[in-house]
Amino acid sequence: MARTRHYLITPLATVILVAASWLGATAAMADDLPVKSFYGHFQGSGVAENSDSLYFGVTVRDLDVKIGAEGTGFYVEWTSVIRGGGDRNNSDIRRRTQRINFTPGDTANFFNAVGRQDPRGKGLTWAQIEKQTLSVYVMQITEAGGYVIQTYKRTLKGTGMHLKLINVANGEPQREVDARLVKVGN
Repeated sequence: MARTRHYLITPLATVILVAASWLGATAAMADDLPVKSFYGHFQGSGVAENSDSLYFGVTVRDLDVKIGAEGTGFYVEWTSVIRGGGDRNNSDIRRRTQRINFTPGDTANFFNAVGRQDPRGKGLTWAQIEKQTLSVYVMQITEAGGYVIQTYKRTLKGTGMHLKLINVANGEPQREVDARLVKVGN
């Protein structure tokens, strides 16, 4: 009888151990990543669409994103190369680069942008980490008294990053960019 119990307990203990390990791993995956997880140099491309894309086409964007340590916080620098009409051979090319420095906020995984706390100036900007996504929010008040909110969601995936930009003006979606980037450096 004692031998029978031993044979039953061992497989049961193994099942419990495996289940506990699986649950622990699942809980760990659900945790918010530390900001250091997002550090690196990412490159890729995406497509920008707006309400007129059905009639006028989409815009292709090449993207370069750098995220790294800065003082007690971190920085996000991104460059967008925008080609009008979705044609890579189109001579209508615009290049925009922005860099924002962030410092830790009062709560975990919340960050304040340095020098960007005036929605009438450079915008009210903050960042937040939720699970595998670093989101940067930029809110600006327009000269007419309306508002624009840009949300940049950078989600780590495998060897790269998925970027989703949503631009909303006065509650109406204006533009959405969906891009895939690959990590090319640290």
